[in-house]
Amino acid sequence: MMKTVHMAVYDTFADWEVGHATAHINRSMWQREPGTWQVRTVGAGREAVTSAGGMRVLPDIAVDELSPADSAMLILPGADTWVGPELAVFAAKAREFHEAGVPVAAICGATFGLAAAGLLDDRQHTSNDPGYLGMSGYSGGAHYLARPAVTDGDLITATGTKPVEFARAVFARLDLYEPHILEAWYRLYGDNDPQGFYALAEYEQSRAGVGA
Repeated sequence: MMKTVHMAVYDTFADWEVGHATAHINRSMWQREPGTWQVRTVGAGREAVTSAGGMRVLPDIAVDELSPADSAMLILPGADTWVGPELAVFAAKAREFHEAGVPVAAICGATFGLAAAGLLDDRQHTSNDPGYLGMSGYSGGAHYLARPAVTDGDLITATGTKPVEFARAVFARLDLYEPHILEAWYRLYGDNDPQGFYALAEYEQSRAGVGA
């Protein structure tokens, strides 16, 4: 059965913050269950949006069509601003996912949106800076952790400068890879260690029966 991760898209969404996560979810290589994962985009409506990098994206569905029952995770990228009614609908959807026990992963400005909606008041979390998040008016400052990415149950948060760590947390929560493969993936993409590549290549060859 196909498992779907939904990624929110809106004007000025930070495409680089979610690129590692979405590309490797869609890419079957190294996965526990290759061919069973896909990413679908979710917009406020079905109109095209333009990312911060200038890419025009036509959402697969509108946010009011999305049910947590049909999703394995909701990913929320940052944007030029997460203040306003258009993006508030995604914070509301994140609450719906949270209440249904379906994971939500937010990075950079999206963490501000979740904080403003009260979703970080009693959860360990991170963001770009505690002062930045404090401007949301939330009451969860005591739960702030100065880390690249934090997972607390079904909620993942990350600073906008650490997309690889964000992706690693997403993969771990989805159980996308075997633990040693996730470690090799991070050695390659996070540490720039070529030994990570060789470990991944060896794993793929062993699954294909090469050299057997």
